[in-house]
Amino acid sequence: MFGFLNVYKPAGITSHDVVARLRRVTKVKQIGHTGTLDPFAEGVLPICIGKATRLIEYLNDDKAYVGTVKLGNSTTTYDIEGEGVNFSDKTVTLNEIETALEKFRGDIEQIPPIYSAIKVNGKKLYEYAREGKEVKIEPRKVNINKLEVVDFKPELRQVSLHIECSKGTYIRSIANDLGEELGTYGHLVKLVRVKAGDFGINEAIKLNDLDTIEAVQKNLIYPLDKLDFPKYELNEKEKAVISNGGSIRADVKDSIVCLTFQGVLCAAAKASEGVLRCEKVFL
Repeated sequence: MFGFLNVYKPAGITSHDVVARLRRVTKVKQIGHTGTLDPFAEGVLPICIGKATRLIEYLNDDKAYVGTVKLGNSTTTYDIEGEGVNFSDKTVTLNEIETALEKFRGDIEQIPPIYSAIKVNGKKLYEYAREGKEVKIEPRKVNINKLEVVDFKPELRQVSLHIECSKGTYIRSIANDLGEELGTYGHLVKLVRVKAGDFGINEAIKLNDLDTIEAVQKNLIYPLDKLDFPKYELNEKEKAVISNGGSIRADVKDSIVCLTFQGVLCAAAKASEGVLRCEKVFL
């Protein structure tokens, strides 16, 4: 079994749970996902099956979310699962929110939540947090390509945001930092990933609908359909060279190239000065 699945992860389970369930259904051990979703979050979770796990690094990794921020208090985890730590009765207007959001667009530096899996000195941040230990968290550069209000309920003190961002962006941190910028605190109460690279929410398959191997095979996406790179069709001689890990010459631009034989993906290669050197071989 070789390909991708566009899975809709429901709230209440971990990304690891999704992988474990699909391993049980398919009996395939080599399964992975392209980016963790927090347990309370839901939405698009691209899954790679079989040798397709070796293609994760070649997939577009930009993300898009709809996140709902509750204003009025922050939490230890920056989301609904944490304990409340700061509270404010201050109310804000839509115009104030729009003005504050300007600070979060483009290339920004973001401090990840202490309750995250980022490692510092070989140890995950949430492990420090659970032990009550302080640790210096370095800011990370991320890009917020799009950030706009899609709904505002002043009576509930909630604002929903559409966010398009680079890999590694913490939406929880945006919720927390926006609350601080507004002087009223805030935390994330709902998060839906609507896009992960070229995988969109409208085509995502509910996890419960992937309960048989036949259902998985029916919804399996062939890797060439999601790899946005030039393709080079091999001849018999070139295929033999590639199968032995060799390099070939070809008139192609410098880039990653998908090597095919009779339309079937054989390898991912890097082209440089007319030479294709294989990075991943699937023969």
